[in-house]
Amino acid sequence: MKSITKSNFRIAIVFLLLFGTGILPVASQSVYVGQAGKQGKVLKQYIDPAALKKLTENPVDSIWIIDVRSEKTYLSGHIPTARSFPAGTITSRLAEIPKTKYLIIYCTVGANAKIASKYLKKAGYKRYINWGGISRWEWEKTLGKSL
Repeated sequence: MKSITKSNFRIAIVFLLLFGTGILPVASQSVYVGQAGKQGKVLKQYIDPAALKKLTENPVDSIWIIDVRSEKTYLSGHIPTARSFPAGTITSRLAEIPKTKYLIIYCTVGANAKIASKYLKKAGYKRYINWGGISRWEWEKTLGKSL
């Protein structure tokens, strides 16, 4: 029985090493990407960065891109057309975000977007999706205030 345990242990170690190596590029992306409110599932078409880029090139009035990183970080570079609503201030600024808009929320890695999504859900918002982290954005960022 001891040799089986040693053998299984070795197999498990090899598996973990191979598995760990295979997921390193994915590990930097949040597990929250794609989580949506009840009416936000329609926004899943924009989860792909290239699709979001097309949206920024041809904005739709009913869809807002929301950056929940700090104002300073937003000013240093954000996704074009994104509006700044830092996660720490979003609850005090709900009056500025219409419930009729579809919201694509992003931050640095997706965790703060998840927190902002929870605040929005508690406030009755249903049309949102967590896009994840800005590191997924491969194109030029807008500097300074855009909207």
